[in-house]
Amino acid sequence: MPQRLQRPFLSYEDLRRRAGDFLRTHHPAGTIPVPIEEIVEFRYRIDIIPVPGLQEAFEVDGFISSDLKTITVDALVYERRPGRCRFTLAHELAHVVLHRRIFQAHRFRSVEDWKRFQREMDEEDRRWLEWQAYAFAGLVLVPAEPLRTEYQKAVRVAGRAGLSLQKAGEVARSYVADWLARRFEVSAQVIERRLDKDELWPRTGPPEEESGGWRKVR
Repeated sequence: MPQRLQRPFLSYEDLRRRAGDFLRTHHPAGTIPVPIEEIVEFRYRIDIIPVPGLQEAFEVDGFISSDLKTITVDALVYERRPGRCRFTLAHELAHVVLHRRIFQAHRFRSVEDWKRFQREMDEEDRRWLEWQAYAFAGLVLVPAEPLRTEYQKAVRVAGRAGLSLQKAGEVARSYVADWLARRFEVSAQVIERRLDKDELWPRTGPPEEESGGWRKVR
């Protein structure tokens, strides 16, 4: 039987507050892109270890050890996909910030141990923990105030390119998301999710359940 965890209940607004506290403590300058790698290594003293073939063999971009001292990252992601790597680091660091007790209570150092931990976890618990980590990572890498400021700039840039959000629809939306993704050094999907959550543009579909809203944004 899958083991149940004493997982914390955190709403999106709870996570927004936690992310704000995190940034005020670890990145008070407030510049973008947020220096997540430096925060991981120098603020939290966590080693980042690139491993060739991690994604191909185990279908994960990275994972954190149960002692919270090492983040193992796929070498190709680390070397060639900076936005994806930054989100992976922020996601794994979110487990440190939000789920320290849970991870420390389970011993795993290898990716095989980590995968076993994931398999043995109750599915609902796993989904909630992952959603919290995804959402926290997005809030840290794309903070609310810089997002609002840069969004206004992006709209003006799009307008100069002849693209209006009101008239050009998805084309303008994609242009704005891509422009912001380069500024924050994350994927366009992360930007779109943050713009939706902060209601900087209207939703285009039905609301998603909180426990699954960040499932495919890396």
